[in-house]
Amino acid sequence: MTVFLDYDQAQLDKCYDQTAWAPNVDQMHRRQNALSAIARKRLPPAQRFAYGSGRMEHIDVYRTARDGAPIFMFVHGGAWKANTSERYAFAAEAFVAAGAHFVLVDFDGVEDTEMRLLPIADQVRRAIAWVHHNAASFGGDATRIHVGGHSSGAHLTGCMLVTDWSRYGLPATVIAGAICCSGMYDLTPVRLSARSSYVKFDDETVDELSAIRHLDRVTMPVVLAYGTEESPEFKRQTRDFAAALTAAGKQVQLLVGEGFNHFEIAETLGNPYGFLGHAALEQMQLAR
Repeated sequence: MTVFLDYDQAQLDKCYDQTAWAPNVDQMHRRQNALSAIARKRLPPAQRFAYGSGRMEHIDVYRTARDGAPIFMFVHGGAWKANTSERYAFAAEAFVAAGAHFVLVDFDGVEDTEMRLLPIADQVRRAIAWVHHNAASFGGDATRIHVGGHSSGAHLTGCMLVTDWSRYGLPATVIAGAICCSGMYDLTPVRLSARSSYVKFDDETVDELSAIRHLDRVTMPVVLAYGTEESPEFKRQTRDFAAALTAAGKQVQLLVGEGFNHFEIAETLGNPYGFLGHAALEQMQLAR
């Protein structure tokens, strides 16, 4: 029996389990951890700031040499479960060298939010608000905040693009540009998948945190990306979001990474000539 489009339950569950499509996931995680350790040795220590009082509510700022520089905030993935941004320090060096501050955002997993996503989205919003209000303290330009995310981090980044920022005392244009890679922008099928075993997908969550339902709030240029070796649903979600943004008259670019699986594509953010790294720096007008 089909439960969504042409998928039966087992097929839909598999589509929202990226490890089923990436047999080298453990290898990729080990390599990214190693690359991040190398980057931390080469770069000046990150500055850590708290954007709230929660245990996970902090950001790490890798500063570039010049003041008034643009800021790239990265929202990590991990299926909304326990994870930290530490593994993604490998990407900092390319941004710092190009002239941007690189900010890693930490936040709770659903095991610490009673299985709810809304508090996590609020944390990322408050992190962005903190950076906007305090950018000058670390030499950043509050008018040039770019946000990027991968996997569930791309889902959260999509939510940032459609946030009513007046609720946080910020202008609608607080985000200057965004890159969402391998994300989910409609939670309807995700709610029907095995992910509902650890996430409470109530109607409010699905509506508010499905970016594709609130396109009128998008004010910034958006780059959407996925790899050809990802699951069919992650590819469809990205294509559908790109098509919806285009139909709504928004500025969007769709990139398809040939030969990359879900975890491999994230690693390209750390290369200024890589698939994601070049796209991010180009959007910030820092590409070489």
